[in-house]
Amino acid sequence: MISDKNLARIAGLCYLVVIATGLFSEVFVRQALRMPNNALATAHNIQTNEMLYRWGFAADLINFVIGIPTILIMYHFFKKSNKILLQIALAMVIIQTAIIAVNLLNQISPLLLLSNDAYLTPFQPSQLATLSLLSLNIQAQGYGIGLVFFGFYCIIIGYIIFKTNAIPKNIGVLYAIAGICYLINSFTMFLSKGFANPMFMYLAIPIFVGELSLCLWLLIKGIDSSKC
Repeated sequence: MISDKNLARIAGLCYLVVIATGLFSEVFVRQALRMPNNALATAHNIQTNEMLYRWGFAADLINFVIGIPTILIMYHFFKKSNKILLQIALAMVIIQTAIIAVNLLNQISPLLLLSNDAYLTPFQPSQLATLSLLSLNIQAQGYGIGLVFFGFYCIIIGYIIFKTNAIPKNIGVLYAIAGICYLINSFTMFLSKGFANPMFMYLAIPIFVGELSLCLWLLIKGIDSSKC
């Protein structure tokens, strides 16, 4: 049997992998290669950095798989304190994972469109580049939709942490703030003309702090299961 402390550390380690793979795929792959108003430049970046692009796709898949243990371990520890809220949170994160996982089809589409296969010969390079950028734009919206559900998950888990003493209350507050920032980030994008999102760089900091705080506490200190 795995002790509660080691179980919490497994959750923290898995969460650390989730944060690392998420940052890599979003910041160092998608945002680095995608030129919002330049389809040809985006296509060129993807073609010249194809292996990096493929690793970004793989990192997202790893993110989804490794994230499952973290979520279930949190449910295991806190189900006694508020089972209904935890079930709602679990449903939210399952929906989020399903949306973003299916949405990865839009992320891999540019590789298919820019592959130079014979069936693509009727299209001009500029047309294929435009379709590739469109796929990435759709992917960005789908990602934002998924993060709405994850934002609610963070708020619920942050509230549950705050109501118990198993983890410091301030970490629960930071985690809930991260969830609120996810919601602001997504709805800012949805409601802005051209889906512009000038808030992202400002919201990314409290999101990172909130998630990393919980991750490191789980990894280093664990959870006091007697107070759950």
